[in-house]
Amino acid sequence: MVGVAGSVKNNGLAERGDPEYYEVRKHSSGNVGPGAAAVIRSGMDPGAMARSVRAEVAGLDPALPVNIGSMQEVVGKLAARPRFNALLLSFFACIGVLLAAIGLYGVISFLVAQRTQEIGVRVALGATPGAIIRMVLGNAGRWTAAGALLGVVGSLFTARLLRAMLFQISDNNAWARVGALAGLLGIALLAAWVPARRAARVDPIQALRQD
Repeated sequence: MVGVAGSVKNNGLAERGDPEYYEVRKHSSGNVGPGAAAVIRSGMDPGAMARSVRAEVAGLDPALPVNIGSMQEVVGKLAARPRFNALLLSFFACIGVLLAAIGLYGVISFLVAQRTQEIGVRVALGATPGAIIRMVLGNAGRWTAAGALLGVVGSLFTARLLRAMLFQISDNNAWARVGALAGLLGIALLAAWVPARRAARVDPIQALRQD
């Protein structure tokens, strides 16, 4: 009798799955060898199944140690380290996004302050608050898009460094890059919104009096 199974990741989730075959073998003494494992598929409750297996093994040899675990537990142990790495990377990514938002807010606020007189002149000539907001957000969007484009190009070369931490996920996922780009643009525009609103409320007389 021959059984065919798919590739098995016995060396961890990050390693390539190797083909394996299973052979039913018995020692001359009639006992299985040390480290033998049995895979049981049943619709019973896992706890009840574990008690039944322990009782059967104890009936054969009371001194035989038995270690029972569900397939979910086995996979969970294999995925523990990759899951921790993913959570750690996600944490640092969130910190990076927060720092980027703070930096964008500071830079845009500084640029708006530098253009106070120009904005005052525009308001004096009839520019509406909406036009001032669109101007500030447009400038922030253009510079952010240029930086994000450079980041996407850089990610094409650095993604392979993270390949060992990915499981059944391509390191060249276009949707992930599009989502990251859209998120960065959204955060940039959100960070620019407060300076833009402040610029729209500039008093042209006070702005023109500044040195």
